[in-house]
Order: sequence, then structure tokens, then C-alpha cells
Amino acid sequence: MTRFAAHRGGAALWPENSLLAFRQALALESDLVEFDVHQTADGVLVVIHDPTLDRTTDTTGPVAARSAAEVGRARLKGPDGALTDERVPTLEDVLALVAPSRTGLLVEVKGPVAGFGVRYERRGRRSTAVPGARYEGLEARLVASLRRAGLLARSTIMAFNPDVVTAIRALVPGQRTALLVAARHVRQAGARPENAVDWASAAGATDAGLQYTLVNDAVVKAARAAGLLLGVWTVNAEPAMRRLVELGVDVLTSDRPDVARRVLGRAP
Repeated sequence: MTRFAAHRGGAALWPENSLLAFRQALALESDLVEFDVHQTADGVLVVIHDPTLDRTTDTTGPVAARSAAEVGRARLKGPDGALTDERVPTLEDVLALVAPSRTGLLVEVKGPVAGFGVRYERRGRRSTAVPGARYEGLEARLVASLRRAGLLARSTIMAFNPDVVTAIRALVPGQRTALLVAARHVRQAGARPENAVDWASAAGATDAGLQYTLVNDAVVKAARAAGLLLGVWTVNAEPAMRRLVELGVDVLTSDRPDVARRVLGRAP
């Protein structure tokens, strides 16, 4: 059965990665909430998508160069670009909000540099991942926070960078993890979409999280053969959602969790 995840809490509806968005996603009875984690200069994990504050807040500069207090004072913009009273939350804020519910978590580990955190190269007949920069110690801090909150078992830790998956596996061998793959990565490698499933398997991930335009029947069959759960992102149009549900994807991540809920037949 396909489950749906509120991408950044529902980025088309509310300020992305805000406590307001996560509250609303919980009120919609989203199966999962998806959010992104960066690390501040003083080693605090905060929930924001970009490595800088520029796009989503009234402040500028790299998250990694700011203290948690400075990041926490930044006001978030809404989907229309207008400033709101919402602030950049810490990971602990989000975990405290989600903990009383039964909702699962998709936690994407970001890096300090803009981009996907990995590129793929074609070397002869093989596709090789070239991982990018990571935050020092982020994975250990993340695992510790999830464990303290009692949410480790309800979480899938995701990243484009396969080194993050490796680091999480070293810390918690049985942890559910997802390797994320974008369409541009498949093009970089001169590969087929189903090869993305091979990359997730090679990284030791339990899940493959693919850009939805990559997913077809061959990809779904490859994921089933590999024993991986298959998630897709970020699907906002109803026809695309219906196509992917019919294909049997396991997780559908959307900026419009309200639409995803309706497509799955769970609207009130």
C-alpha cells in the first residue's frame, strides 16, 4: 500500500520546514513527514532545506557559519514569498512535535555546499558516485537525537550522498536508510533509471528514493527484486500521483499532502 509523505511539511501550502507546516501535516494524518537537516556553527542540528538562509528566510549567509541562536531568529517565508512569524526550528523542536503522533519521519541529511551532495561519473562500463562534502559529526548527532526522542525506529534517514548512508549504517547497522537519486544523476552516468536501484543496493540502503520522473514499471520491478522499498519525490500533480500509485510505489512524497491524501482515497 502506498503511503504519502508531506514534503518539508507541505511546502506548497505552508512555510516549508516550519513547525506550522508539520502541525498541519500531522492534522492531515500524513503517513510521514519529510524534512531536511543542516548543522550550525555550534553543532546544533536545524531543519532547513538550503545550506544558506537566503531563499527561505529574512536572513542571509551559510547555516554552517551561524550559531543556532542566530538561525533560530530567522523568520521564514511562506509559499508566496511573504514573511511569516514562523522561525527556523531545531531538530529537537520538530522531534518533540512529532513524537506524540504515530507519523513516520523521512529525515534528509544535507551537506554544507549547495547541490545534491554527489555526482555520478561514467568510467568504462561502470557508474561511479563521487560524494561531496559532509558536516563533521552530523550523523552521530542525528542518531543520538532520534534515539533520545524514541523515534529512531520510526525514521528513515535519507541522503543523496552515499557516504551518509555508510556512516548511518556504521552507527546503527539495522537503521532504515534511503539513497536519493535525481534524474540528472542518471543522465550524468549515462545509465538507465533502474540502475538507480542498483546504486541504492550498493550503498547498503534499505530504500531507494527516486525523482518521480525516473520511475516506470522496470524501476518498480528492479526495486522489488532487490528487496528495497521505493519512494518517489516530489510529486504534486494529481495525474502523476495516480500513475505512480498504480505502479505500486511505496512512498509518495508531495508538497501537496492534501492532494496525495485524496488520491489515496483517505480524504474525509
